[in-house]
Amino acid sequence: MRDKGQSALEFAILIGAVIFLFVLFVFGISSNITGKAIERRNIIVEDIAGSVRDEINLASVSSDGYYREFTLPGKALNQEYDMMIDGSVLYIELPDGGYGLSIPVSNVIGQPAPGTNIIKKIDGVVYLNE
Repeated sequence: MRDKGQSALEFAILIGAVIFLFVLFVFGISSNITGKAIERRNIIVEDIAGSVRDEINLASVSSDGYYREFTLPGKALNQEYDMMIDGSVLYIELPDGGYGLSIPVSNVIGQPAPGTNIIKKIDGVVYLNE
């Protein structure tokens, strides 16, 4: 009788250990996937900000009469995003509050927007969507 009880206890300990290892494995995979998603989101937002900054910098060093249309994605990872220029800083924020980015830009009049944007330089002043 004692051998059957010991076997049952060993089997329960073995099952418990297997479940514990499985939970650790699932947690590790989940953490890795979450980290990759956050990294991907950050890269996409930084790419959008970099595109706007590059367009503004290109216009500011160009001669008067510069005109260019460029397109920004409507969404970042299926999320709408807010973007504005305040002074000489470009701010981009996702509405869930999970990520925001600010980068310096040259002086510009106007605001960038998702979709088609028009940038031009007239009399030494850079206008964005104005």
